[in-house]
Amino acid sequence: MAWQGLAAEFLQVPAVTRAYTAACVLTTAAVQLELLSPFQLYFNPHLVFRRFQVWRLITSFLFFGPLGFSFFFNMLFVFRYCRMLEEGSFRGRTADFVFMFLFGGVLMTLLGLLGSLFFLGQALTAMLVYVWSRRSPRVRVNFFGLLTFQAPFLPWALMGFSLLLGNSILVDLLGIAVGHIYYFLEDVFPSQPSGKRLLLTPGFL
Repeated sequence: MAWQGLAAEFLQVPAVTRAYTAACVLTTAAVQLELLSPFQLYFNPHLVFRRFQVWRLITSFLFFGPLGFSFFFNMLFVFRYCRMLEEGSFRGRTADFVFMFLFGGVLMTLLGLLGSLFFLGQALTAMLVYVWSRRSPRVRVNFFGLLTFQAPFLPWALMGFSLLLGNSILVDLLGIAVGHIYYFLEDVFPSQPSGKRLLLTPGFL
């Protein structure tokens, strides 16, 4: 009965959040059960473009490392802020939300090449948190019961906590940078005197 209730609750989660979170959990479970290896998942341009292992363009965003505190920490933020974006500023705009994922994923992959970053899920998490925080500037956030601050400070607090966990802040900085580019092009530039909306969701979405 508990599983049925949990499944029913999960099915009420918006489609994009549900799909992305489930894909991350299932990918990590497959690695934990040794059905997959991280070496089959990481982004490698040579293997993608020379050997056509195109799935790496997606799987590099799905693996957050082995089961542990860092994994659950990332999943908590992915689920929470992806859902709040989808139910908030992207309510009724699923295609636009998917396009944000695609735009961010392409840009992170290109910039990740410069920093030799092989797994980009944490960067995508930082992007989601950044966009939500800029669209909710007056919301006060309680960070694990330790600190309370305005939402725009959350991405930087997240980066600091990531540093404490021993992770590279380069990944977080990449996500924040891409999140800022998206926010500027989508929310700031169109409202300028000579500005216009540049990020137009393709019709096929």
